[in-house]
Amino acid sequence: MRMMNKAKLMFVMAGTAFALSAQAQLRVEISGVGSNQIPVAIGPCANEAAAPAQISEVIKADLIRSGMFKIIDVTPTTNLTQVDATSLKSLGVEALAACAVQPAGNGYFEVQYRLISTQGKDLSALKTQVPNQYGRLAAHKLADDIYEKLTGFKGIFSTRIAYVVQQGKQYRLEVADADGENVIPALTSTEPIISPAWSPDGTKVAYVSFEQRKPVVYVQNLVTRQRTVVANEKGNNSAPAWSPDGKRLAVALSKTGNTQIFIANADGSGLHRLTNGSTIDTEPQFSADGQYVYFTSDRSGGPQIYRMSVNGGEAQRMTFGSSYNISPRVSADGKTLAYISRRDGGAFQLFTLDLESRQEQRLSDTTSDDSPSFAPNGKYILYATQNGGRRSLAVASTDGRVKQRLSIQAGNIKEPTWGPFMK
Repeated sequence: MRMMNKAKLMFVMAGTAFALSAQAQLRVEISGVGSNQIPVAIGPCANEAAAPAQISEVIKADLIRSGMFKIIDVTPTTNLTQVDATSLKSLGVEALAACAVQPAGNGYFEVQYRLISTQGKDLSALKTQVPNQYGRLAAHKLADDIYEKLTGFKGIFSTRIAYVVQQGKQYRLEVADADGENVIPALTSTEPIISPAWSPDGTKVAYVSFEQRKPVVYVQNLVTRQRTVVANEKGNNSAPAWSPDGKRLAVALSKTGNTQIFIANADGSGLHRLTNGSTIDTEPQFSADGQYVYFTSDRSGGPQIYRMSVNGGEAQRMTFGSSYNISPRVSADGKTLAYISRRDGGAFQLFTLDLESRQEQRLSDTTSDDSPSFAPNGKYILYATQNGGRRSLAVASTDGRVKQRLSIQAGNIKEPTWGPFMK
């Protein structure tokens, strides 16, 4: 067993300079499960009351929300060095996650954790001290570890999401944990806020604000709150999208008349035009390798998704499944394109396209979807939709089997974007 003493989990997150918001937390509802759920045994952490958060409950909620795991409750183990998981093999369990906590003084608590297969093999182990205010984050990190060790894919429970809440005449850009907890306000305005987009390092968000009575693109540092105007050209300034290295932004501007795609440095300098059509080109999105920009254009008569080299040249049409396809988003591995397609009598629904096989898949069963955003591991897509006359958020697994709905009691929630892995 490899025991990491005081291993470095990511406990310092962007946004910690904010006071926690008193706004309502997101309510998460889950439906569907993965095709092959993994049975994993988890019991309460020994001495769990010593932690500022119920570590084991957060871990279980994360794994259940993923749809990938079947949780088997077991009694807590006080001595992690003597844990035996082989006795659980007869129950069909594949692994046991055991943990223990204790106060460490000076605003810290200590957490120990082991993940053991029912074959008797240690899959992971950790011993570290955690600041009290990051109890939930510590639990999310452990859930990430379980997810990765048992599925082979990185977990996304310690990532964050951003979205816009509209309540009456007030708009709020908010940041929250992926499970909807720890809501933090980034911007409050009486004018609309749209199109938030995370920087690749998770420290900044680009967005469009109408506070100057016109759409202007800003970049805001989530720690210092410092804002930079990236695009305030004549006409509309919209749809910011980061390059994978975080050094550039693609934006849609109408400064030349019809809306076209431009690329600028992240501070707004070096603005230059990418597309030069006579039609509308908008909603840019960099490819995973930064070599292409995907965008929506009506150059074929109706809105479709195209791809162009960042150096310019001919645009390649990517979507053909219907006469109306918009809002391209590319997975981190560059293999899958998510977008909104209008079909079945006018329903706007979330689709994906395998960029190699050209196979399409419909992921949503709602009829008014928009703003798709991939989880950083590429296994889930966050999007906005209509439910009961109110805008809410939803999450679908890319195989279509698992669905979640995220809502608040009052107001509309929309314009979601899923943050990156924190380094």
